[in-house]
Order: sequence, then C-alpha cells, then structure tokens
Amino acid sequence: MSDVDQEGGAQRAESLGEGCHHHSEGSGCSREALVACDRHAEFAGEDAAQTPWGSACPSAQARAEAMAEIIAEQMPTRDANGKPTWKLHRRWDRAARLFGEEAMERLAHASVTIMGLGGVGSFAAEGLIRAGVGRLVLVDFDDVCVTNVNRQLHAMKGAYSKPKCDLMAERMRRINPAAEIVPVKAFYNQDTSEALLADEPDFVVDAIDNFTAKLHLLARCLELGLPVVSSMGAAGKMDPTQIKIADISDTYGDPMARSMRKLLRQKHGLGRNQEATGIPAVFSPEARTPPQELSYDAASNGFLCVCPSRANDFHSCDSRNLIDGSAGFVTSVFGMVASSVVVRRLTGHPIPELDG
Repeated sequence: MSDVDQEGGAQRAESLGEGCHHHSEGSGCSREALVACDRHAEFAGEDAAQTPWGSACPSAQARAEAMAEIIAEQMPTRDANGKPTWKLHRRWDRAARLFGEEAMERLAHASVTIMGLGGVGSFAAEGLIRAGVGRLVLVDFDDVCVTNVNRQLHAMKGAYSKPKCDLMAERMRRINPAAEIVPVKAFYNQDTSEALLADEPDFVVDAIDNFTAKLHLLARCLELGLPVVSSMGAAGKMDPTQIKIADISDTYGDPMARSMRKLLRQKHGLGRNQEATGIPAVFSPEARTPPQELSYDAASNGFLCVCPSRANDFHSCDSRNLIDGSAGFVTSVFGMVASSVVVRRLTGHPIPELDG
C-alpha cells in the first residue's frame, strides 16, 4: 500500500473508529465494536493491536470469535431431533421489549398467508416481517405497474412488469434472512382456494380488491376455522386517522363493508341479528372522494389501463366500473393496522375494539 493510500485509509478508519477510543478507557466493548476494530485495521493497513485506537482491544482471535458469534446468531440451530430451535436475535430487540420474549418465539414459529400485495397487502407484509413472523406466504397474480408507485411498497424504478410476489419475497428475505418466505403467483378464487389454504396458516390477511374473491376467501376461512383479518375499502380516502377495527358486522360508513355484510348474511348466514361474524375488519367511515378526470384521459376517451398484466381472465382495470383514486398514506395504514391485528392475536395481546 502506498503512503498516500495508507494515509487515506487511516483517515477513513479514524472517521469510522470514533466509538472505539473507549477501549483505552477500560470500559469494555460490545462484540459489534470489537469486530469494527478489525475494520479499522483493514482501512489503516496495520494490525489492529498496534493501532492507536485499538491498543487496548482484545486480540484478533477474540475479535474473530465475536464475529463468529454474530454470524451464528443469524443461522438456525437445531435440537437433537433436527428440528429448528429458537433464540432471540438482536434484530428483534425493540419488538421483544414491547411484546415480550415468549411472544417473539410464537411469532417466529407462526405462518401467515397474505392474499393480495397491493397498497394494503404489501404494507401488511412489511409490518408482519418486521414484527418477527417466521413464515410468510405471499400471494398475488399481478405484475408491478407504473400506476402502483403512489401506494405499493414494491413499486419503484426497475420493478415494472416484475411479479409483485417475487419482489416482496426478496424484500422480506433481506429484512429477516432467517424467515421462510413463499411467493405464490396466483389469483385467489374458488378454483385455487384449496391449494392456497392447504398449509393451514395460523392467520390469513385478506387484502384482495376483487369482490367475488374476497367474499369467497372470508367464507372459506370461517369454514376451515382459519383466523382472518379483512381490509375493506381504502380507495377514495384521504384521512388515515379515521381508520378503525371492528368485527365486520359492526362496521359502518364503508360501502364495501356494507356490501360484504349483506352477502355474508344472505349467502352464508353470517352476522344475522347483528351477531359477530368473527371476522375482524379494517375500515374507514370517511366519505369517499370521487375520482377526477385527468388531462391525458381525453386522448383515450377515458381511463386507459397500462398494466403489464391487463390481459388476464381474473381481474383488470378494464373490467372495473370505476377507477378510484388512492393515497399511500391511507392504504399503508390499512395494511399496518391489519398486521397489528395478526400480531396481537398471535401473541395474546388484547384488541379492545374486538374483545369488548
């Protein structure tokens, strides 16, 4: 290494190594800081034990052992029968201090299926993976469209025309490398229901925006005894502070929820006489804001679908009667509230709006 390079490396090490001067003060050091000392030596081009800031640090062997311990914490361990065991990782430090360590273990062993990865479902997945849920099944048949950017977590430059489930799976694995993430490019309906629910998840998140599919999923989950939380209409809303949780039979001011209540009652006998259905719903009584016409609509004589997967037999913009506007700061909260219902139910924490 040249003198110039070594000097530059030392300067970079100094900028990185401010926090390690406390070694010389005899106050000890975390495993992460010990490993950082090796980084100082790497940048400075010297043995860490000889650097001014590392003179009181343990040996290189001790730092290597610290690094090995950090890596080992991220790898699953197994018991005598070969089954994975669980140990609290520091990535869950803040969550564990809120929910409790036993709750974190339950979450690590839980499996949640998310149906729909749009403006609501993508954020529900984010909330669940960051809460420590150990297995996520991500179901969506759609590819990312440029019109998803304002509200969907995976939609950004370089993602257009790629499967939403694959992009979200990649993101989830980067957040928690120890989690099992299963992307499924499929549309939920009567024909796919059995396969998509075959693994009997501990919880299902309904973030589907197709009415027929949504109704079938809720009824099927009740038939199978699968806990489910359902997102009602998030489009056409601007005020996230109005978002609420209630049994779907107790929702109000939400046109989608009203229609769902009616059909569940008529077709499945649920919610008669205002009886609870057992389906928690995330909804908003905020009055819907109608969509506005845009300057480029005139060129196509109205709304023009530009979705890469618009030619399908399941669900497309062209098949809808109306395309509502939406805001990411509303749909994201719907998703996060749904994830909070799942986490609190799985960990035994109360939900006053549902528990009475």
